Amino acid sequence: MLVKIYPENPNPKEIRLVVEVLKKGGIIVYPTDTVYGLGCDITNAKAVEKVSRYKGVKVEKSNFSFICSDLSQLAEFSKPVSNPIFKLLKYYLPGPFTFILNANSNVPKYFKGKKKTVGVRIPDNQIILEIVRELGNPIMSTSIHDDDEILEYSTDPELIHEKFSEIADLIIDGGYGQNVPSTIVDCTEEVPFIIRQGKGIFED
Repeated sequence: MLVKIYPENPNPKEIRLVVEVLKKGGIIVYPTDTVYGLGCDITNAKAVEKVSRYKGVKVEKSNFSFICSDLSQLAEFSKPVSNPIFKLLKYYLPGPFTFILNANSNVPKYFKGKKKTVGVRIPDNQIILEIVRELGNPIMSTSIHDDDEILEYSTDPELIHEKFSEIADLIIDGGYGQNVPSTIVDCTEEVPFIIRQGKGIFED
């Protein structure tokens, strides 16, 4: 199913449709402020396992991130951060960043394995933020890749629909995506450092 949603003013009816799919254990493809993502409700173990199989990784060894609606939801899944780190998160979010934080016990056990961290995102994109707000908990997220030798990420919603209709129950057309992923910043130590330079410009 391909659903057109406008980022400037997402239609609540369409947002609810997406959330119903997620609540039933469905997998969705959705826009962010960087590349399109593939994901599901973090509380649905079967859906998480399905995405993991598609990506060819075990859940506990994966680097999936959580898309949160705001800082208070983000704080539900991470250990308390220092005041400087909190100010940093507040300054850069919403935005094209993935922040690695120390995880707490609210992170579902199947994500953890030997890892004690969680990657969190609050994209500057109203479509996915409204979906997460309506759902009430984060969405597990992984970027969708393209087989093209030049373009690393799929950007055209129509082509994304053709490619991902077999794994995804619903694909959102939120306009053309970008071809540069988020910047990943590790905040698990006292001094943050960049793991991957992406779209976000990070100046500590």
